[in-house]
Amino acid sequence: MSSSASKRLAWMGPVLCAVAAVGGCAEPDLYLDRRDTISFHAGDAIATNIAVQTIDPWPRVAGNRDIPGNGDRMQAAGERYRTGKVTPPKGLGTSSVDFQEKSGGSDSGAGK
Repeated sequence: MSSSASKRLAWMGPVLCAVAAVGGCAEPDLYLDRRDTISFHAGDAIATNIAVQTIDPWPRVAGNRDIPGNGDRMQAAGERYRTGKVTPPKGLGTSSVDFQEKSGGSDSGAGK
């Protein structure tokens, strides 16, 4: 081994140690990493008990993935949508009465 190669190797050791030491300073959550607990959620027993004892709000049938469908109807609906011949839905209001505008041009007196 030549003297220049050994000088380079001698230089590499302290440089690598300095880089490793400075690299440890870049951790933003250093305070949270130095806790006396096993996990970050330790000490939150009340929230754990509430979560464990909560009744599942979803009914059992909500997990059913076998939803029947009619492929011909879906294809026809997709074709109507693509060609712009979609029929507007009716009865989307909260009232059961269907209100329609009068076809006459008379003003009912509003704004007078």
